[in-house]
Amino acid sequence: MTFRRKLVTVFTLTVILTVAAVTWLITAVTRRAFQRSENERAAALVMQFRREFNRQGEIVTQRVAAIAASEALHRMASALNRVPADSGPYFESAKTLADNDQLDFLEFIEADGTIASSAVRPEKFGYPEDSFASLAAEADQEFFLQQEEFQDGTGLGLFAVRATRGADHPVYVVGGRRLDKSFLSALDMPAGMRVLLYQNRGDRFSTALILDPTQPSSASAQAANRFQPLIESVRQSKEERVRIVQWSANPGDDEEFHAIPLTGIGGEHGQHLLAILLVGNSRSAYVALMRHIRSVALMTGVGGIAWAILLSSWAAARVTRPVEQLAHAAQKVAAGQWDARVEVAGKDELSQLADSFNRMTAELLAQKERLVQAERVAAWREVARRLAHELKNPLFPLQLTVENVIRAWERSPEQFDEVFSESSRTLLAEIANLKCIISKFSDFSSMPQPQLRPVQLNEVIRGIAHFFQAQFEAPGCAKIICELQLDAQLAPVAADTELLHRAFSNLVLNAIEAMPQGGTLTLRTQDNRDKVFVEVADTGTGLTPEQCDRIFTPYYTSKKQGTGLGLAIVQSIVSDHKGRIRVESRMGRGTNFIVELPKN
Repeated sequence: MTFRRKLVTVFTLTVILTVAAVTWLITAVTRRAFQRSENERAAALVMQFRREFNRQGEIVTQRVAAIAASEALHRMASALNRVPADSGPYFESAKTLADNDQLDFLEFIEADGTIASSAVRPEKFGYPEDSFASLAAEADQEFFLQQEEFQDGTGLGLFAVRATRGADHPVYVVGGRRLDKSFLSALDMPAGMRVLLYQNRGDRFSTALILDPTQPSSASAQAANRFQPLIESVRQSKEERVRIVQWSANPGDDEEFHAIPLTGIGGEHGQHLLAILLVGNSRSAYVALMRHIRSVALMTGVGGIAWAILLSSWAAARVTRPVEQLAHAAQKVAAGQWDARVEVAGKDELSQLADSFNRMTAELLAQKERLVQAERVAAWREVARRLAHELKNPLFPLQLTVENVIRAWERSPEQFDEVFSESSRTLLAEIANLKCIISKFSDFSSMPQPQLRPVQLNEVIRGIAHFFQAQFEAPGCAKIICELQLDAQLAPVAADTELLHRAFSNLVLNAIEAMPQGGTLTLRTQDNRDKVFVEVADTGTGLTPEQCDRIFTPYYTSKKQGTGLGLAIVQSIVSDHKGRIRVESRMGRGTNFIVELPKN
């Protein structure tokens, strides 16, 4: 990617991230504001419910207390306290008083718990009231919530209990009003909100127990079933819960419901959680606002990106044009065109850089010839020094040998033959040494280019191991064990067999010389994706870190005798095959040469 494109990309990403961050921030703030508003509205509606709940409870309490204090109830208490008591005349008293005081439920219970009169179920006359103990405990207390039998079935109501005064055996008055849809409809609902009541009867959830003043009784039970997870959660925890109820695939139809538990006297089942108040708040306004924010953010983002691309393209072109010229000129210099120049315009930092580049190339061009000349002189001097050093060693014994021959001829002709024979062998050995030295210098200076063809390295390594087998087990020398660890799945490589054989042979010879006391030589091959690895490892004396750094330098050697060209030749062969060689070694632990060759 060019520098210009990078600048354009940076500008564009900056705008995108900025718009995204602002959108996220606005969305988060709006969400919190809406949540706070919804919580406040729900709390206000719950407070209104409680006020109406208390108002209706107080009305029930007042009317029950008035009935208990009435003359009719005193006469009834007096009649029931006589022996024998006659409650027959009061069979329908509860019905009459309930109609007069607009109570949905009214019962008169004797002190022993027997029902003297019932407005809802007259046939209960004379039967015991199962919940009398708990009802009697509520006498003279505030109103309470309870499930009871009404005219049209079991329901939830607000009840109060009062007892007549002055009698030895008082009559208890139990009266109440039903908590139904009309009660919920009386609440002043804010726009987008509604309230429902779930009557907690039985152990299982039932949609028939939901009182919803906004829906008819025949409303879809499938839709009401969506309240089940929320209601079950409240039934288990007995604590307030909040959940979003999804009515359709459109998020605008969702509602957030606050479920508030309502407790009271549990009736015959002993339940304490009698109902769950469901306060719903429509999320349509919130969803519409979120959509509007996203639409504005999208339009702003698209416009900002377009503007950023135009502006950044213009700015990047002005900024990067001098940089591109510098890069182009630097490529020319790298390609060998030392006279490359860059146009200087202005006085900013880029112009100063361009001027410095021009002065640098001018200086490089001026120094080029001097450097080339100096390198040539240094190279010839190094070659001359190495040749003088290497040739000096065999020339000295040659000189001594010739001098011995001359002295033998002059002083003792009769012993000349013996001296001549021994000196001739010395001369031939040193001449052979000279030829070897000259041959190595010649090989290093004229390495042939590899003739590439598919080569199976495992076969090359096996051939080298076989070639040196006699040297591994030479009599009078310490034994060397050669281990072959060859990858059976090794792929062929394009290489010159003879040159590789020469390179790996040099490495094996070095390993043998590093193990004068014997040891183990490991030849290993390994296939690794697009490369092939060949390792030559020994258990010899090892190398120091300094020797590892300089070991491939021409003419460097750590041996007493040697030209220092063996590993330089190996590196040259590996380099000609587009590979690389490295060494790993520790003193006293051995050395490992690793050769990497490309498959293609």
